[in-house]
Amino acid sequence: MKTLWSALVGLALVALPLTLTPAIRPALAEEWGGIEPGVTTIAEVRARYGAPSKESRQKVEGYDTTEWIYEDARAPDGIRRMTVNFGILTPHGYKQSVVRVFQLEPKPNIFGRNTVREAWGVPDAVSTHNEQETYYYKSGLVVTMDKEGAEAALLSFTPPQPDKSPASPAPAAPKR
Repeated sequence: MKTLWSALVGLALVALPLTLTPAIRPALAEEWGGIEPGVTTIAEVRARYGAPSKESRQKVEGYDTTEWIYEDARAPDGIRRMTVNFGILTPHGYKQSVVRVFQLEPKPNIFGRNTVREAWGVPDAVSTHNEQETYYYKSGLVVTMDKEGAEAALLSFTPPQPDKSPASPAPAAPKR
């Protein structure tokens, strides 16, 4: 039986356009429940979670993608809905059967603010939109808090996000 701790040890942004997906560094990606963006395949997800509640296929920027949704009884313990998107553009080409992004919509009282901070640390960036805080982690995790800011409403797992290159230094002032 799955426990809350296994959910924390293991831990789901909107689907990123395929051309904006950063270079994959699998060892640094966040994973949850045996799913790691840029690494885990459709066969591995099916072996671990079985058939999805819903499956859809679509073209994204000319590439065939697949979305699986696990809801209610088919979702992992403590999760209301898990959405897994397959199809990722890597430096080595397009991988149709590899996880691009997956999202978790937890049940109430599963991922509180303190639980998120204890599990993943201080976010690398925080923003507020429509009265909801969003935490961004370079490891690829994006956490959107509920309007009260008490618990996570959505956890999104993506490939790791690259560090922004420092801006070029300003030219030195001319010497007189």
